[in-house]
Amino acid sequence: MAIFVKLWEKMVYMFKGIHNINLDGKGRLTIPTKYRNTITDQSNGSMVVTMDTEEKCLLLYPSTIWAIIEKKINDLPSFSKNHRRIQRILIGHAEDLDIDSAGRILLSKPLRLAADMTKKITLIGQGEKFEIWNEDTWNTKVNNWRSEETDESEQSVLSDLRI
Repeated sequence: MAIFVKLWEKMVYMFKGIHNINLDGKGRLTIPTKYRNTITDQSNGSMVVTMDTEEKCLLLYPSTIWAIIEKKINDLPSFSKNHRRIQRILIGHAEDLDIDSAGRILLSKPLRLAADMTKKITLIGQGEKFEIWNEDTWNTKVNNWRSEETDESEQSVLSDLRI
């Protein structure tokens, strides 16, 4: 555990923003230039992609962050139906990737199909990871989220953030 704490202290990933990207004919996407050096420096350009457990998108982690998450997932008790579901989806669909010399990663066909990936995708920075969405699905989700009324639990979160 101490090794993970030391690794964690050294990491400074902070992915943010929305990036509209085109997949090429082989299913490759280009990582935004401003993040490539950080990923290369902190994880040797090694990343892990997997399916999201709740949404129809993919999650993309630097391998150093994924190692910490994978350990936590593996430590979940396997007697719980919900824990097994999370383990099956996150670990069962996880694939190791390396950023190539052109800054691209290859998304496998099964993962692209699972998330309805077409040529146009949206890469969303989420701090220590990226979410990868079909562009149309992302736009629909954003429009739905913006039209929903805030419930009490969200209001509590916003006040906790002092926004």
